Amino acid sequence: MEEQPMISYHDLRQISPPKAREVLRKVVAQHHGNVSQAARMLGICRHTVRRARDGSLDDYSRRPHHCPRKTPDEFEALIVAEAKRTHFRYRRLSSYLVRKYGLVVSENTVKAILRRNEVKKRRRRAASGQRRHLYDYEALIPFRELQLDTKHLLDKRALAPEVYDHMKHYGLPRYEWHVMDVATRARFTAYSYELHATFGLLFLVVVLLWLRTHGLRGRVRIRLDNGAEFCAGSAKKLAAWNERLGSLQAQLDPIPAGAKHLLALVENAHRSDDEYFLMIHAERCFHTAAFLTKAQGWQDTWNFYRSNFGLGMKGRTPKEKLKATKVLVHEHVLLFPVLLLEGLLRKIGNLNQFIRHHQGGKYVHTTCQNLDRLISGCGVQRRWPQS
Repeated sequence: MEEQPMISYHDLRQISPPKAREVLRKVVAQHHGNVSQAARMLGICRHTVRRARDGSLDDYSRRPHHCPRKTPDEFEALIVAEAKRTHFRYRRLSSYLVRKYGLVVSENTVKAILRRNEVKKRRRRAASGQRRHLYDYEALIPFRELQLDTKHLLDKRALAPEVYDHMKHYGLPRYEWHVMDVATRARFTAYSYELHATFGLLFLVVVLLWLRTHGLRGRVRIRLDNGAEFCAGSAKKLAAWNERLGSLQAQLDPIPAGAKHLLALVENAHRSDDEYFLMIHAERCFHTAAFLTKAQGWQDTWNFYRSNFGLGMKGRTPKEKLKATKVLVHEHVLLFPVLLLEGLLRKIGNLNQFIRHHQGGKYVHTTCQNLDRLISGCGVQRRWPQS
């Protein structure tokens, strides 16, 4: 009586096709190369035995030999390279290819290319394996949750050597001060030559005054790190700053040490600053005024025209998201003037007197006209859209 195998060939294939063919080859060898006898023993046809004996252990590709509508190989290689470099997924990558190369590829095509080339999505998960969001993005009210951070512009790891040398040679600003609204991803920017706590408090006060003059109501929470340009981890200094900002209904919320991911939105924006602003426009600026003008154009592009595919944004621009929320904050709030903090500090003189002078009123602590006169000459002039 012929011995039957413990597990069939088809069951082995469900586990691993290469292992199944290895077992088949061993069975053929045990029967001295007799194909018919090996086929009867395993319950398969002789063609399957010859395929395993003479061919590759892996399955043949089922891709068609001729596909006239397939994306050209050079374009597919470009898409894969950009996906691995930027870690963008199909929706964001499709928009990125249009902006950078003028290459119009549908989201579904990009998704198929990434799947075909096994480009994995980079994920950050909690210890339990679940993805936790920093905010309830769908329920956020604009300008109630802000993130504040500074960026060192002269960064050899982020900039090309020629861009780094140009900025250093022509004495362009070295630090960027950046506030981002979590709900709309709108940004407010200033620059300086030094990192100083005075500049940190001044920038916060000006941004909060700007928001209040454009109709913002309610308390504002500002998340920031413990850098020396802010509270430096000092509970006493944090209490003093919160007391000063209390009249503007704002509260600082420093992140714990080593928890930089809590500032993920503003940190991701810094990478975009390197790729789309500094790497392209910094070499075209030969003095600070030209640099501030370019920075104003970049901020306006971000706030009014640049699509955002983050959580809760659905590919909308900050302006479109602000209008969709229907809050009573005018869209002119997105035209915040890019400032040089040294020039602003020289104009206002004593910071403490400036803060005390603007502490009146329940909601609005100054007027748009007064704020215009304050910031004139300290940065790029604000440009209002035509009605």
